[in-house]
Amino acid sequence: MSLRLVFDTNSVVSALLFEKGQLAWLRAFWSRREHQPLASTATVQELIRVLAYPKFKLEEQEIKALLADYLPFVENIACAANTLPTCTPPLPRCRDVKDQMFIELAEAGKANVLISGDTDLLILTDACPFDIETPADFKARIKP
Repeated sequence: MSLRLVFDTNSVVSALLFEKGQLAWLRAFWSRREHQPLASTATVQELIRVLAYPKFKLEEQEIKALLADYLPFVENIACAANTLPTCTPPLPRCRDVKDQMFIELAEAGKANVLISGDTDLLILTDACPFDIETPADFKARIKP
């Protein structure tokens, strides 16, 4: 069964930047196109903003190359804050308002799983119509 997935920014950045890191396997995972990663304008803008952090010391061309290893594999979902259909039960509100976009994207894109290591998102799993899992739990689920 093909899963519809939302990866939070930290998961994507870790997969793109750290070739020998714990999340490096995600690059090969999404490029196989067995499952469908989802993105929205807000999540892509956040990704671009984070990749441009001075601590990463990336030039514009390097950022473009990293984005080219992710964006062609995502399905773009149109979702703007407060324009989603009314959900029953209503979507929970994340303590960190900057993370709410991932909850909204998962709902709008009919995601099966939101993958994040962020505690503010992980604590909402029982309140959402989709699973929220750490990257390690997700990897165990799919056994790549």
